[in-house]
Amino acid sequence: QVQLVESGGGLVQAGGSLTLSCAASGSIFSIRRMGWYRRAPGKQRELVAVISSGGSTNYADSVKGRFTISRENVKKVYLQMNSLKPEDTAVYYCNYFSSAPIERDYWGQGTQVTVSS
Repeated sequence: QVQLVESGGGLVQAGGSLTLSCAASGSIFSIRRMGWYRRAPGKQRELVAVISSGGSTNYADSVKGRFTISRENVKKVYLQMNSLKPEDTAVYYCNYFSSAPIERDYWGQGTQVTVSS
């Protein structure tokens, strides 16, 4: 089992910045990918950014050039969000993908990010 705890959400004005953090504990030795997803009101959950255990990254087109995902080995993953827009308002979820003993996703409880115009 993997436990994920997010922090860093809040209210910010458009153009501002926030950094989200996700701390992992438990059976993290088989983590292959870490990432951030978000769900805006009335919308489906969508991928924001992912980083592999090897360090390769991938971003949603809507956040490229504004958001940066980074990690501290597999114990922590961060999302630096700059130039925030009102459309970035959502609940942000940390996600870990483990390959053993079975392949499965783990999710944090979510942290609210609200960007005011």
